[in-house]
Amino acid sequence: MDLLKLKLENGKNKVLENGSEYYKAIEEIYEENLKSNDLPIVLVRINGEYHELTTKVEGEGLVEGVRIDDGLAMAAYGRTLQFVFIKAALDIFKDARITIEHSISKGIFGEIHKEEALNAEDLILIKKRMAELINQNLRIEKVKFLREDAIKIFENYGMDDKVKLLKELKSEHVKLYKLEDRYDYFYGSMGYSTGILKNYDVIYYDPGFILMRPETSNPTEIPMFVENRKLFNIFYETDKWLSILDVPDVGSLNEKVNPEELGDLIRVSEALHEKKIAYIADMINDRKEVKIILIAGPSSSGKTTFAKRLAIQLRVNGLIPIPVSLDDYFVNRVDTPIGEDGKPDFESINALDLELFNKDLNEILEGKVVELPTYNFKTGEREWLGNKISLPENGVLIIEGIHGLNDKLTSTIPDFNKFKIYISALTQLNVDNHNRIATTDVRKVRRIVRDYLSRGYGAEDTLNMWPSIKRGEEKNIFTFQEEADVMFNSTLVYELSVLKKYALAELVKINLESPVYYEAKRLISFLNFFKEIDKEKVPDNSILREFIGGSCFYKY
Repeated sequence: MDLLKLKLENGKNKVLENGSEYYKAIEEIYEENLKSNDLPIVLVRINGEYHELTTKVEGEGLVEGVRIDDGLAMAAYGRTLQFVFIKAALDIFKDARITIEHSISKGIFGEIHKEEALNAEDLILIKKRMAELINQNLRIEKVKFLREDAIKIFENYGMDDKVKLLKELKSEHVKLYKLEDRYDYFYGSMGYSTGILKNYDVIYYDPGFILMRPETSNPTEIPMFVENRKLFNIFYETDKWLSILDVPDVGSLNEKVNPEELGDLIRVSEALHEKKIAYIADMINDRKEVKIILIAGPSSSGKTTFAKRLAIQLRVNGLIPIPVSLDDYFVNRVDTPIGEDGKPDFESINALDLELFNKDLNEILEGKVVELPTYNFKTGEREWLGNKISLPENGVLIIEGIHGLNDKLTSTIPDFNKFKIYISALTQLNVDNHNRIATTDVRKVRRIVRDYLSRGYGAEDTLNMWPSIKRGEEKNIFTFQEEADVMFNSTLVYELSVLKKYALAELVKINLESPVYYEAKRLISFLNFFKEIDKEKVPDNSILREFIGGSCFYKY
């Protein structure tokens, strides 16, 4: 019998048989942790590497319990919550179909499809069953199956989404999670037991529910739910688009990646974009007093291509679009405001010369000829190069930038002269009914590919910058998204199949020592579910061309 010596984070040593689960190594800590008010231990770190607590002991070293103030542990906590919810819902409504769909206001929205529409009383029953499962501190097992046997399990469940997905996997074996008598497939780490779920909530949100869990930054409190009905409606619109395309999940998408169906899939996807852009142009044309169009959205939303395509549709309506760049209104670099980190905050709205910007806009609206500044990014100073514009009677200004929805940007312009557009890549396509693709993941992958192909940055550089990008978006964009007159979802159902090749080439270069290794590993995991599509299939006016190159609107 091989015995291995492990050092625990509390300083004690533990001797275990080779092949035992790490749960047994930190059992004392783990059991005490479940009973205390301390943060739950969800994962284990073995000599610095993250693993599930069900991982088998294969060597000696330092073993640490990872609590939910760690991002990876919190993600596993959320996944465990979803599994317990699904199990509880199917215990109550055994023939229901449950879909975990998208994020909304710090929570995850989903639906329960059954004979009678879901109501608040149904959720009370489910929450009661969840509490029973959690109070029993039931073990969640990880079981290895032949892929064919796993497929049979989901065929018996009537889960076609998982059957389609598993049929495309290259591996001979599949690992499923088991809670009591229920098996499920999840990609990503899972908690060891139901007892880790100390803080959570389930809210009825017609026509479905919202699962709420704490955030890593405040792991003991459930965040307050904030109504985002416009954002929810754009997700609903995208869901209808997927129904038109008959592509509810990745398995269904992969089935259409063939010579007979792929062309139509791409053409219809792009046509849905064009129809929505034309609809927005019609809205603007109908509001005769609109003279300024403000376009805002987070990083890698496709704002530049959207603005170009909108301009074409405005011209179809007889309007003359005139672009104005917010970048040219940066204050001189020496006057840039300082952020909380003590560094220049170029994303602050006060990094723009708001007084000059509003003065120029008002004079343009008055019919005057105005010379616009040009910002020299090399010298960090504003220049005057004779760039003069005036607004014809049927003209509209198009202004694209992160602060477009913030009224402070155009504080002196009457609301009736403005039309605000929020654009983002809000994927509604998920891996399967129980494994969603986070709404930021498409933008991350887009940014990785564009940075690699056009800017000389590796995926590691992009992922290291992302937390800072996210903070700026939370502060400057998401706060104002419900102020938009209309929202546009720039995601394309087939785009991850195109981006996959380029993103994987960069992500696999990130090694274990990198602080973004596990994020890269997660992205690799879900990208591998997609069949590849050659980029030559993408039309040259597609928003996707902003990230892979070859756009008819500009070069990079």
